[in-house]
Amino acid sequence: MKMNHLLILSAGLLLAGNALADEALLKKSGCFACHTMDKKLVGPALKDIAAKYKGQPGIVDKLAKKVRTGGAGNWGTIPMAPAPATVSDADLKAAITYILTLK
Repeated sequence: MKMNHLLILSAGLLLAGNALADEALLKKSGCFACHTMDKKLVGPALKDIAAKYKGQPGIVDKLAKKVRTGGAGNWGTIPMAPAPATVSDADLKAAITYILTLK
């Protein structure tokens, strides 16, 4: 019984660590200059993005392309700047995957 509790606790800590790492990736990438978790700033709230695109097949790749190139139209007239070249494609997709888990 104690082993089951230890396994559950370990899994919870691992998942929490991944969430913190992904939020740190958003900070490092500059996403929070225009976005917050739950309120519109310059761009939409990250939780609103997650709700809009939840469960759509192929959405990570589609959003990665949009974020990489920037643009306007989906959330109003203010254009989104392209993702910095210093953000790798893998980090970009990891950040989007994390955003899509938000509730």
